[in-house]
Amino acid sequence: MKPNRAAGAAALALVALVHCAPAAAEVTRTTESGFVSRHEAVVEASPKQVWLALISPAGWWRSEHTWSGDAKNLTLMPQAGGCFCETIPEVDEPGRFTLEGSVEHMRVVQAYPESALRMIGALGPLQSEAVNGVLTIAISKVEQGTRIVWEYNVGGSMRYEVPVIAKAVDGVMGAQLAALAKPLKPVTGVQAAGPGERGPAAPPTSSVPQGGAARAAEPKTAGAAPSPPGKAAAAAPAPAPAPKPPATPRSTSVEEAFGSLDEKPPR
Repeated sequence: MKPNRAAGAAALALVALVHCAPAAAEVTRTTESGFVSRHEAVVEASPKQVWLALISPAGWWRSEHTWSGDAKNLTLMPQAGGCFCETIPEVDEPGRFTLEGSVEHMRVVQAYPESALRMIGALGPLQSEAVNGVLTIAISKVEQGTRIVWEYNVGGSMRYEVPVIAKAVDGVMGAQLAALAKPLKPVTGVQAAGPGERGPAAPPTSSVPQGGAARAAEPKTAGAAPSPPGKAAAAAPAPAPAPKPPATPRSTSVEEAFGSLDEKPPR
């Protein structure tokens, strides 16, 4: 593709993004060099059904947001290092012939089947900019069905005005989640989860007083004679500490890895 054609394609893509942005778009955070777009939906389908649909983007990703113009050319390998990629079909017609090409939309960095998918990459017109994006899609079971949280965190140097591109990309993110949710039967009238609904539980606080308070709380021995005036009581030797068991390696749970999605970040 020649440079002038590339610039024109990027401009057209940006115009399409702006015009498709829905009124319900939600940019939760903006800075001078980035933004965060967040959407969520609740569907009747099970987490397994949501996962199987999610990893098959050819069935729901919107064709107008592909480079080839057809979502059937999309594939996603749900494993670390896997590619969310698109095939550019070859063209063999009178007066025109091209070889097959390809595009990497994003790369998978975490995949927890039926729970969460995290990918990195600059989508659409952001691909020409010195930015990166982290797309986290978290899946959780709720009373009404299955909750899907879709968050795209973008940062870096870009030639677009952040408020403009943020609104445009946010609109596309909302449209993509809506397209994913539609065949899974969205549940309407469900409020967003409040802070801490799925986040990891806080560690229990110790009920044992510390320092002087601990010594004051120690029970006195019945019949013990008071210490003679002017002489300090002999301190009893401290018992030898019990040997600690060897530490067991602890893996990060899905709730800990993706718990930050439960609470909306400050604007």
